[in-house]
Amino acid sequence: MQLFALGLNHHTAPLAVREQVAFDPMRLPQALVELTHGREVREAAILSTCNRTELYCAAEAPEAAAQWLAEYHRLQPQNISPYLYTLPSRDAVRHMFRVASGLDSMVLGEPQILGQMKQAARVAENAGTLGTLLHKLFQKTFAVAKEVRSTTAIGANIVSMAAATVHLAERIFENIDGQQVLFIGAGEMIELCAAHFAARKPKRISVANRTLERGAALATRFGGDAMRLEGIGDRLAEYDVIVSCTASPLPIIGLGMVERAIRARRHRPMVMVDLAVPRDIEPEIVKLDDVFLYTLDDLGLIVESGVESREKAVVEAEGIIASRVDGFLHWLEARETVPTIRALRDSAERMRRREFEQALKLLARGEDPQRVLEALSHGLTNKLMHGPTAVLSQTDGPSRGDIAELIARIYRLHPED
Repeated sequence: MQLFALGLNHHTAPLAVREQVAFDPMRLPQALVELTHGREVREAAILSTCNRTELYCAAEAPEAAAQWLAEYHRLQPQNISPYLYTLPSRDAVRHMFRVASGLDSMVLGEPQILGQMKQAARVAENAGTLGTLLHKLFQKTFAVAKEVRSTTAIGANIVSMAAATVHLAERIFENIDGQQVLFIGAGEMIELCAAHFAARKPKRISVANRTLERGAALATRFGGDAMRLEGIGDRLAEYDVIVSCTASPLPIIGLGMVERAIRARRHRPMVMVDLAVPRDIEPEIVKLDDVFLYTLDDLGLIVESGVESREKAVVEAEGIIASRVDGFLHWLEARETVPTIRALRDSAERMRRREFEQALKLLARGEDPQRVLEALSHGLTNKLMHGPTAVLSQTDGPSRGDIAELIARIYRLHPED
C-alpha cells in the first residue's frame, strides 16, 4: 500500500480551475466514503480550501484517486490533469508538513491552514476513512507545524507587499477585526491582500471592480460583498481601510471624494493604500489630517526590513521539516516489518508452549523438577537456535559471510573475541 498526495493549488491552477474541484463541506463525508468504497484507496482525507484541493491517500495506486476526482466533479480527466500533481511517499509527507507550517500558502506563514488541515482530519476520522497510517501522519504533521511556528519566526516578519499592507493598517487600527475593508480592483495583488486581511477576520470585506462578476467571485471567497467601481463615491465613508490596485490610467479616488467621506465619518481615521502604477489615489489626499495614505514606496521599506529575517526563518523551517520527514519514513518502514515480527513471536510462543506442556507432563509423572527444568531450557534453546544455525550451515558461497554477519548483529555476538 502506497502513501501519496494528489491535488492542485494556487501554484499549479488558476481560480477558474480550482473552483471546479472544490468540495462542498456538507458533502465531504459522503465524498470520502465514495472514494474509499470499492476502490483501491484504503485510507483518505480531503483538504479543500480556496487555494487548494488535495487528497491524502493510502492506496494501491494513485490513478484510482485521480480518476475519482474527475468523476466526482463531472469533469473530463484531461481537463484537470495538466494542473494536478501526484506526490509519492517522501514527497507527500514533506508536502503535508510544509502546507501545515504555512510554507506553501499564498500568505507565507499564515496560521489558518493548520486549522483547516485539522478539520480535514476530523472529517475523515468521523467518516471512517482515516486509518492507522494517515492518522499517524496527520498527528506528526500537526506536531511539526507547531514546532516550526514555535521555534522559527516564519510568521513574524513582513516580506510581501500584501503583508506590509496589513502591517500599515495595524499601525493605525490596533485590531483589524473591528474594521471594514474595501478592495478596489480584482487582480493578483488585490487577491493576495484580501487573503492577508481575511486572516485577521475584519468586520467586513468589500470588493469594487469594473466588472461586477469578477469582483463578486473574489469577494465570495472571503465572505465579502461586491460593488461596481462607479459606486465607490457614495459608499467610501463606510470603510476604515481602502486598498486599491487597478490598471486605470487616471486616479479613481480624488481629493473631493475623500473630503466628503471624512466629513461623513466625523473625522474617524481612514487608512488608504495605493498599490497601483500609475496611482489610483490622488497624492494630495496625504495632506488630509484624518487620512493615512501609503504608496508602493512606503510598503517597499517595510518589506526590505523583513526579507533577511524571514529568509532565515524559512531555511530553519525547511531544516526542521527535512529531519521530521526522515523520522516519519523510518516509522513507516518499520511498520512494514510488523507482520514478520508478529510471525517470529508467534513461532517462538508455539515452541515455548510445547516445551512447557512437555515439562508439565514430566512433573505429573514425578520426575525430578531440576531435571525437568534443565530439559525445558535445553529444548527451548535448541528450537530457537535451529533456524538460524540451519540456514548458516546450508548456505554456500559469498552469501554465507553476509548471513553470519547478520546473525552476529541480531544476537549482538562478537566472534572475534
